[in-house]
Amino acid sequence: MTLEEPVLCKRIPTPPWGDKRDRKLIDIDAYFDTGGYDGLKKALSMEAKDVVGLVKAAELRGRGGAGFPAGMKWSFLPPEDGDRRYLAVNCDESEPGTFKDRLIVDYDPHLILEGIAICMHACRLDTAYFYIRGEYHQQAKIFQFAIKEAYDNKIFGNESLLGRINGQVPQCYMHRGAGAYVCGEETGLLESLEGKRGWPRIKPPFPAVSGAFGRPTIINNVETLALIGPIVERGPDWFKSMGVPRPEGVSPMVPASYGPKLFGVSGHINRPGIYEDGLGIKLSQLIEVHCRGMRNGKKFKAAVPGGISMGVLGTDEYDAELDFDIGKKYNCLGLGTAGVIVMDEDTDMVAVARNLARFFARESCGQCTPCREGTGWMHQILTRIEAGDGTTRDLDLLLELAGSMGIGPGTTICGLADGANWAVRTIVNKFWGEFESRVRKERYVSLAVAGP
Repeated sequence: MTLEEPVLCKRIPTPPWGDKRDRKLIDIDAYFDTGGYDGLKKALSMEAKDVVGLVKAAELRGRGGAGFPAGMKWSFLPPEDGDRRYLAVNCDESEPGTFKDRLIVDYDPHLILEGIAICMHACRLDTAYFYIRGEYHQQAKIFQFAIKEAYDNKIFGNESLLGRINGQVPQCYMHRGAGAYVCGEETGLLESLEGKRGWPRIKPPFPAVSGAFGRPTIINNVETLALIGPIVERGPDWFKSMGVPRPEGVSPMVPASYGPKLFGVSGHINRPGIYEDGLGIKLSQLIEVHCRGMRNGKKFKAAVPGGISMGVLGTDEYDAELDFDIGKKYNCLGLGTAGVIVMDEDTDMVAVARNLARFFARESCGQCTPCREGTGWMHQILTRIEAGDGTTRDLDLLLELAGSMGIGPGTTICGLADGANWAVRTIVNKFWGEFESRVRKERYVSLAVAGP
């Protein structure tokens, strides 16, 4: 264990600190009784800019996928001009393998609402929209009731503790999505929030300058905001005592991997679930300690470290450290949402690649030609290879496609295509033998392998 006590799961019984069977919804009275909203009270005694500085000092990185420093994002807002400014909370959680935000919504929604209120005060945002995944029916009911409790206790509304912001009464609304994966991308979320088709926007301008309804907007993930209250209450040094510091000799401008993290683990393990530990925990420790090992005594083969768009860790990467630098160390896209999918020795990696490609092909919004066409082509090629009808030329074409679509190569607006290409190319490159054995033509040296 790298954490001495739970932070996000303080009120949610979770192994090794508690039994999942003891979980129950924490209403606002129980939240107050356990120190809830103390962080908000402290924040309201501070100048708004000092709260932003405190979050920057903690080096809190976004827990929604990209890992961008939250305090730095907050500092990108332009000066107040007396008009509306928005907060959009991303609870879309549509990345396959990801379900960690749902835990907080299910049992401790006021932890999120406290973070929302502190962010509104710090960034001078008068209206918050909680954007929740359309399929989260029960979670939507829970959170809507928590919002009502917050209004009744003057967190938001006419007599809000926040006072007037930009001359407006602080408001918090819930907005339900319609099940589109691409709306997990921040600008696709904003388009959906405005009642339009969920198409990602070209950037710049960035949301901090021109976001919801053309006004300055901060977009943060649920888990990110849930950490704001504890950080304000206990300070940056406490937060930085957990997780992984930046390597020696690295510029202070390079963000570290501080703090606790929720890991949602599924797949071929004995005890799937959501576990809290410090960033930097080894994959092997997560599986063997928290998840009680591989199911049926099978051997480990591969794992998705953070939602399928991050690619895979290979068989020889069982001890990979799960922090925000995982992409550089193990040739994957990143930690993402820390939705870990574990696969055992019997897993057919060709079938895995084909299944992931099918998902991305169906979820592409169609706005960018390389993504709209390329994801479909990758799915067709992998379907052919899985059926035994492929050739070595199909492998070359597959990797050539994967290396030429996405924000990285500069051919698409959003990162959906990057997720598709990293998912496919990491599986093919790390399990090349399985793919090569499925093609029927004579082998030859390939020159089209994408990436290292």
